[in-house]
Amino acid sequence: MALDGVFLRHIKNELQKALADSRVDKVYQPSNDEIVLTMRSRDSGSKKLLLSARANSPRINITSQIPENPQTPPMLCMLLRKRLAGARLREIRQPELERILFLDFEGKNELGDTVMMTLAVEIMAQYSNVIFIDGEGMIIDALKRVDPTMSSKRLVLPNVRYELPPKQNKLNMLEVSAEEILSAIKAYPKNADLSKAILATVQGVSPIICREVAHLTGRGNDVFSKELTAEDEKRLLYFLNRTIETAKNISGSPILIKDNTGKPTDISFLDITQYGNSVSIEHPESFCSLLDEFYSRRDSIERMRARSQDLSKLLTNLCERISRKIIAQQAELMACVDREHLRICGDILEANLYRIKKGDEFCEAENFYDENLAKIKIKLNPALSPTQNAQKYYKDYRKAKTAEQMLKVQLEKAHEELQYLEAVLDSLGRAETERELNEIRTELAEQGYIRTNRKKQKKEATLPPLEYKSKSGFTILVGRNNRQNDKLTLKQADKNDLWFHTKEIPGSHTIIVTNGQTPDDDAILYAASLAAYHSKARNAGKVPVDYTKIRYVSKPQGSKPGMVIYVNQKTLYVEPMEN
Repeated sequence: MALDGVFLRHIKNELQKALADSRVDKVYQPSNDEIVLTMRSRDSGSKKLLLSARANSPRINITSQIPENPQTPPMLCMLLRKRLAGARLREIRQPELERILFLDFEGKNELGDTVMMTLAVEIMAQYSNVIFIDGEGMIIDALKRVDPTMSSKRLVLPNVRYELPPKQNKLNMLEVSAEEILSAIKAYPKNADLSKAILATVQGVSPIICREVAHLTGRGNDVFSKELTAEDEKRLLYFLNRTIETAKNISGSPILIKDNTGKPTDISFLDITQYGNSVSIEHPESFCSLLDEFYSRRDSIERMRARSQDLSKLLTNLCERISRKIIAQQAELMACVDREHLRICGDILEANLYRIKKGDEFCEAENFYDENLAKIKIKLNPALSPTQNAQKYYKDYRKAKTAEQMLKVQLEKAHEELQYLEAVLDSLGRAETERELNEIRTELAEQGYIRTNRKKQKKEATLPPLEYKSKSGFTILVGRNNRQNDKLTLKQADKNDLWFHTKEIPGSHTIIVTNGQTPDDDAILYAASLAAYHSKARNAGKVPVDYTKIRYVSKPQGSKPGMVIYVNQKTLYVEPMEN
């Protein structure tokens, strides 16, 4: 991973300068994998320290991206508040170049005695953890407990002595020379990439650094042998020495690598040249801000995904169930297509009762509904009389006719419900805050899909719609969910405002506030792009978007939230875009 031991050494250096002798003011736990400490000091004021054990983005850094906290703090959060509140950060330690930082705090216990406590932040991909340890080295608790069923080598449980993770058989750059590292690389098995040999030999460097050293030596990812040329060894020693000096002196600089679309792809403490002109290189002001920019969007998505998992599962299951129901009803409806044949059979039997006897299995007679009076063979029930057979065909006909009428109504309701649930699922996928999730939960509770909590909770203020500005100054409003869509379209917007929605695709209602003016073409295209962006088709190419005046938009009586009908619309094909 990119956040390697040397990178963490630079982070440690930044944290020591920024948080030296600061106190823990507040403790938050935004998710099961994160802890946020508000650190306060007289000199530097208040700063937020994020400790994340998330599998795909573990890190420790001062953050400006403040995660939203749950209404009820978890048990570990309450424990940390009790034990760490007011404690002073005395030291930050890193064993060798391991991806572990120890934050040593000095605080008071219940008796008022001074005690030492430590937070161990382990940055190890899926094994990342934040462990709370007392002054005697015993574990108090952890973000992720590890019991004997999960690991037989290292337990992470309360009242168990803390142990460092098993060491890797690698060389520590802070203690060995470049020549020793070169000897170990030369002893690596043949037919291997030079970058992989460096990675397997040197402690505290990530694959991108190993690839960069190999690239700078001129070998790149070429397979190397034990017999490196003298020139190869000279270049390799040079770049190994440069990396060692950077690690020892903490003289690296924060490097952010982005692809051609502007998406962050990697981070480094050394300049990166291996990608050539296929990427862009940026230099954030600090290592902490680098991590913030690199991980913030990913963390936000992952955090909301975890919090909305129950709703997502519920809505997905409901959509699948209704889809299966629609398929079954459509099959039943197809079976009702031949109902007229049943009525014709009944009429022919009624006209030929004198030719039928009880016990007959078939009746063959002229079909007077056919121009050519072709004969038709009608199956009979031998146990029934001729009249009863005719009445049975009439009964089956009436049953099929009634079933068709009911199935059409049921199918219409099922399609409407499926459309509604898909719209809610789309809103859920775009939710970015806990308040947005709560509004979706409230909506589903009102519609009877989930149970409401009987305990009285503090009523949250309703979120406003998303607001954008066109280049020409027109305000564009976008609903966050179905309830807000209804309010925005049916109550808040003026009848002359322009209304936008993706054509036959779940998405948000989007409004251009005209204030009696006529929006220019750029504003209309921008609003259409926003409507496409805030829809299920966000990642598509060209998306059809309908737009019309609010006066032509209405809500059918009894319809689900967010469901409207409209006329006099025009259609634009645009690319989804937020800015």
